[in-house]
Amino acid sequence: MRIETNVLFDLDGTLVDSVYQHVLAWKQALDAEGIALSVWRIHRKIGMSGGLFTNQLLRETDLEISPERVDRLRRFHAEAYAGLSDQIVPLPGAQALLAALTEAGIPWAIATSGRMETARANLDALGIDPAAVPVVTRDQVKYAKPDPDLFLAAAERLGVRIDHSVIVGDSIWDMLAARRCKGLGVGLLSGGYGTDELERAGAVRVYEAPADLLVHLDEVAGRR
Repeated sequence: MRIETNVLFDLDGTLVDSVYQHVLAWKQALDAEGIALSVWRIHRKIGMSGGLFTNQLLRETDLEISPERVDRLRRFHAEAYAGLSDQIVPLPGAQALLAALTEAGIPWAIATSGRMETARANLDALGIDPAAVPVVTRDQVKYAKPDPDLFLAAAERLGVRIDHSVIVGDSIWDMLAARRCKGLGVGLLSGGYGTDELERAGAVRVYEAPADLLVHLDEVAGRR
């Protein structure tokens, strides 16, 4: 029996160069709430769901976690990120990688922990219309990464088996989610995590950026 490969992509730090814009946007949001937290601590949590992200940050600072505060932080972050959206560009090779998969007839989809309010700028930078390409955002699932719901929903949208999916992401949260749903986790260094961290979280291969993955697609069964 032949296994038909499909590819599920994270978005921030995987296809678009946006991780540090998210970090700065969260920093602005936290500052607006009077919460002092170092930038490096924020970066270590990029890639998980926004709700889990804010809960962890607030636990670290021993502040009260209220739904109102979490909602304010989310809104502040979205507003700050929108102000940085003109800086968002595709990562090297991202558009060529997606085009190569399409040309080869390999189904692909995007699954992001961001809500559509922040993901829209990233999709625009890539030239992707979510009406034409399967895109699953935080708005559409109960839990985001490191839970596997986003990838499971993306596989369902494609009509494929999740255990036949190559799941490409830049964070340990992507790899943990891939492991939990029995997908094949492939890590990229373009979000700031190291090779050892990604491999410990479950990545079976690690590449520098989308351009590097494109060159090595045959290593992860990316061919027809």
